[in-house]
Amino acid sequence: MSAAHTVSGALSAESVALMARTLAELGQLPDPTTLTPEQGRAQSAFASARCNLNLPPMHSVSEVWIDADLELGSDRCRLKILVPKGAGHGAILFIHGGGFAFCSPETHERCARTLAIESGMPVVLPDYRLAPECPFPAGLKDVVSALRHVFSATAASGVTRGPLLVAGDSAGANLALAAMLHEEAAGRPLPDGGLLFYGNYAWSFDTPSYVQFSEGPGLTRGKMQRYWDFYAGGQNIEGDPLACPLVATEEQLAAMPPLYLMAAEVDPLLSDTLLLSQRLKALGRSDELSVIPGVMHGFLQNTSELSAAREALAAAGNAARRQAGR
Repeated sequence: MSAAHTVSGALSAESVALMARTLAELGQLPDPTTLTPEQGRAQSAFASARCNLNLPPMHSVSEVWIDADLELGSDRCRLKILVPKGAGHGAILFIHGGGFAFCSPETHERCARTLAIESGMPVVLPDYRLAPECPFPAGLKDVVSALRHVFSATAASGVTRGPLLVAGDSAGANLALAAMLHEEAAGRPLPDGGLLFYGNYAWSFDTPSYVQFSEGPGLTRGKMQRYWDFYAGGQNIEGDPLACPLVATEEQLAAMPPLYLMAAEVDPLLSDTLLLSQRLKALGRSDELSVIPGVMHGFLQNTSELSAAREALAAAGNAARRQAGR
């Protein structure tokens, strides 16, 4: 598989059982990328609800807003703040996925709460602007603003200054890495580390994993092409590292803080993570890479039903502790 990683393409028995239960409960839902944005978001929220039952308890859950920054180009943005019991100093800024177009802090809340518990750190989720109404770089600018103001905005909500990590899944991993590249180019301080889960990092649809899993299960090549079209909004973004981080220069990637890369083995986006790992290793870096066998894109949403998701987030939490110096 691209970066010398061969996969069987077989889902685990646990993943197959989860797919069967989901189909039985929700029925065969239409491809959300073929719906209107409003319909797609409503369906994504409906489908995600089953993943967010019996939420793990937190010490506190709150929300704050950060103001628009006209110079940066960010909009007013809501932050959801999850503080676990016994939280230490610092925070994880978690950027939810959803193809740049769907989902919210609420659709990813169980995943974020689990990461908060496993890392022992508060997790803050920005409700950034979504495509296609707000194409690149709107959502990125909101994420950058959240990165810059996360501690000042959450000081009254149980978050204390300390190590700052940036995390994200799928399109959120793209935005997390792009935000770090943005701040590096601006000469601003970078976070202490990054946790990047099955991200899409390039405008490229012919990688080995895109070929092998072009029709899924779950995420397909066609869906990803439409998600990228939503994000681009008619712009030519494939050569811009703030949209497609895999085209960043060696100098830009070398300047990144320590990264923890996680990929799902049965996923069209697997090659994106493997190629990013290759580029980082070629620079002499020692960023961690974890490829989770037998699971498909988005599996971290299912911590209540997949032991693989629970184990993967426990490993990510340990990585966060290492990056935070704990």
